[in-house]
Amino acid sequence: MSANGGGGHSPPFAFTNLQPLTSNLSMFDKNLLRIGEEVEAALRAGRAVVALESTVISHGLPRPQNLETARRLEQAVREAGAVPATVAVLGGRLCVGLDDAQLARLAEGEGVRKVSRRDLAAAVARREDGATTVAGTLWIASRAGLRVFATGGIGGVHRGALPDVSADLPELARTPMTVVCSGAKSVLDLPATREWLETHGVCVLGYGCDELPAFYTRRSGLAVDARADAPAEAAEIVRARDALGLEAALLITVPVPEGFEVDAGVMEESLSEALAVAAERGVTGRDLTPFLLAHMSWRSRGATLRANVALLENNAHVAAEIAVALEN
Repeated sequence: MSANGGGGHSPPFAFTNLQPLTSNLSMFDKNLLRIGEEVEAALRAGRAVVALESTVISHGLPRPQNLETARRLEQAVREAGAVPATVAVLGGRLCVGLDDAQLARLAEGEGVRKVSRRDLAAAVARREDGATTVAGTLWIASRAGLRVFATGGIGGVHRGALPDVSADLPELARTPMTVVCSGAKSVLDLPATREWLETHGVCVLGYGCDELPAFYTRRSGLAVDARADAPAEAAEIVRARDALGLEAALLITVPVPEGFEVDAGVMEESLSEALAVAAERGVTGRDLTPFLLAHMSWRSRGATLRANVALLENNAHVAAEIAVALEN
C-alpha cells in the first residue's frame, strides 16, 4: 500500500508518472481528433481526466433518462475532482470531451451509429455521428492521452455454442488503460469471460470486493486477481503496470451500490424469459445484448434499469477518485 493509502509505510520503490504505452501512434492522423477545451487544458496541466463512453447515451438507456444520466455521470466525475471526457464520433471526427449540446445530439438524434473499433473507419469516412462502445472508447481515449475510463459493464463471451466474443475483450488486452466497471454484463457467460481475461493477461482488480461483480448483482462466485480498498492502492497498481510496460488494461471492478442490487431470483427469471423471446424473434449479434437488457428492465419493473444508472454513477465517481490519486 502506498503512503497515500493510509498504510503508514513507504512503498518499496517509487513509480514515475509514466504515460501508458500505445501502438501505432505515429500513424494516427491527429487532425481527426477533437479534444474539448476543458479536457485539453486539464491534460496540459496534468489534472485528472476520466473518459466516459457514449453508447449508453444513444443505445443503452431510454429517453429522457439517457441524457439525464449522461449529465449526472459528468457531474459525478467533477464532484470527485476530475474532468469528464465523454467520447463520441460527431460528423466523422473523434471527439473527446463534449459540451451539453453535443450530449443532447447523441441522446436525441436519430440514426446514431454504434461504433466499436471495427466501425471507426466507416464512421469517419462517411462523416457520421457515432456513440462509442467500450472498445471504441478505449481506442480513441488512449490516442488522446487519457489514462482512466469509467463504464457500466464490459462486453464479454456470449452464451451459446458459437464462440461469440465481444470486441471489448481484445481491446482490453491491448490497451493499457485503467477501466472502472461493474464486471461484465450479466447476460453474458461470466465464467467464460473471466477465463478469457485471465488467458489474455488482463488483471481484474476488485475494488472493495473479492469476487467479480455480476453487473446487477454484487457477487458472481468468480475470484478477482487482487483487491484494493482505496484510490491510492489502485493507483499504485496502475503505476506498477505502467512501469512494467504491460500492454493490457487494468480492469477495476466495483460492485453495484447495495441499495440497488437486483434480487438474484428476479434477475435469472427476467434473463431466462429475455433469452427465450430473443430466440423466438431471431435477435442475434450486436443487437442481442441491448435487447436483453431492455427486456429485463421491463420484466423487472425497472429494477435493472435503476441498478444500471446507480452503478454507472458510482463507477464514474470511483474512477475520478483513482484518476486524482494517479496525478498526486
